Amino acid sequence: MKHPIVLWTFTVAFAGFLFGFDTAVISGADQPIQALWQTSDLTHGLLVMSSALWGTVLGALLANFPCDKFGRKPTLVAIGVLYVVSALGSAFATDPYIFSLMRFIGGFGVGVSSIAVPAYIAEIAPAEKRGRMVATYQFQIVFGILLAFLSNYLLAEWFSLDWRWMLGIEAVPALIYLLLVMNVPESPRWLLLHKHDETQSLEVLRLAGDPTPEATLKSVKLDAATHTSPSLFHAAYRLPVLLAFLVAMFNQLSGINFVIYFAPRIFTLAGLDASSALLSSAGIGLVNLAFTLVGLSLIDRMGRRQLLYIGSIGYLISLSLLTCAFYFQWQGIMVVGLIFLFIAAHAMGQGAVIWVFISEIFPNAVRAKGQSLGSSTHWIFAALIALLMPWLLNQFSPALLFGFFTLMMAVQLVCVISFFPETRGQTLEHLGKSLSARKR
Repeated sequence: MKHPIVLWTFTVAFAGFLFGFDTAVISGADQPIQALWQTSDLTHGLLVMSSALWGTVLGALLANFPCDKFGRKPTLVAIGVLYVVSALGSAFATDPYIFSLMRFIGGFGVGVSSIAVPAYIAEIAPAEKRGRMVATYQFQIVFGILLAFLSNYLLAEWFSLDWRWMLGIEAVPALIYLLLVMNVPESPRWLLLHKHDETQSLEVLRLAGDPTPEATLKSVKLDAATHTSPSLFHAAYRLPVLLAFLVAMFNQLSGINFVIYFAPRIFTLAGLDASSALLSSAGIGLVNLAFTLVGLSLIDRMGRRQLLYIGSIGYLISLSLLTCAFYFQWQGIMVVGLIFLFIAAHAMGQGAVIWVFISEIFPNAVRAKGQSLGSSTHWIFAALIALLMPWLLNQFSPALLFGFFTLMMAVQLVCVISFFPETRGQTLEHLGKSLSARKR
């Protein structure tokens, strides 16, 4: 490793692995838990499927406080503790209420992670490599999703173990992350802006390989003097607030978490048996990982806006064909292939871009607050999908649901073409200046 920044990035981004694992592992427990505790569709959606997501919403809404007050590093350590408690608590839950609480705790960790990790990496990364370094977080998310799907399949089909093992095994990587993250330094920008520790900030920048750490600090100070309003909803930040809201909202209105959370159920509706449905769900993880690597390799070459554009086109093709597939009752492998195409479009487009984009568009003074807005928007929509989908799947055809997602991606494409900016290769301070109004 040329610089320790590479090790720091992969260590912190490992929280994304836990994020992805925690998000996807519930798919293997979805139907067994509903059968065990005999809950109605709405109760199952609220207590089992969406409880983690409501914790994620709260975590995303509140994460800016510990990130700014205590620092990025202590917040990252706390995330590991939350994951360990959630994994073990969920595995030993004796009723849906305790289970819901434990999943809520893990979800809280996910919400905080979706702010603290991109903020930390963006604040230590050089501008020309920031895209792929922050996108390492997304890579770890999809790697976690893949491992969750594979773990569920292997535990159920090879070892005949139940959903408790599926959820409890997450404690192992959570403990590994907790031990590793204690060895990373604090963010240099946080040290300067919140602790006023210029000496330590310079030291971290030098260790990170910054060729001109003094110039970087000067730029950070100028940015802080320029952006003095503490309120995220000051008129100066109108554009980045709108962009964060839209990119987060459209990420969920693509239907991505609908597919990930309910993959076995969707494949069963397409005519696959239970074992094939679980195996096909693991295939989702493989496709997601492969095309996330494609997005990772392109994000600093083609740029964020171009990948959003390509992803939107891929969404429209795959979702419109999935609408036709369920409407005309195409079965089996045809639906599996179209789901894989949809996942590929997401992974190299919106999936690769979202956390990078939100971490870049706000000035240093309100970055954590801005990421909190974008992340909480993302998770509110995700929670609503998890809450309502068991009921919606009983009320409406899959064709109608996929048709709705298709329409939303057409709207996204119009927005990307109309006013989404390119952020590739620009320093955080330059972006803060160009995307926020100068008038205070």
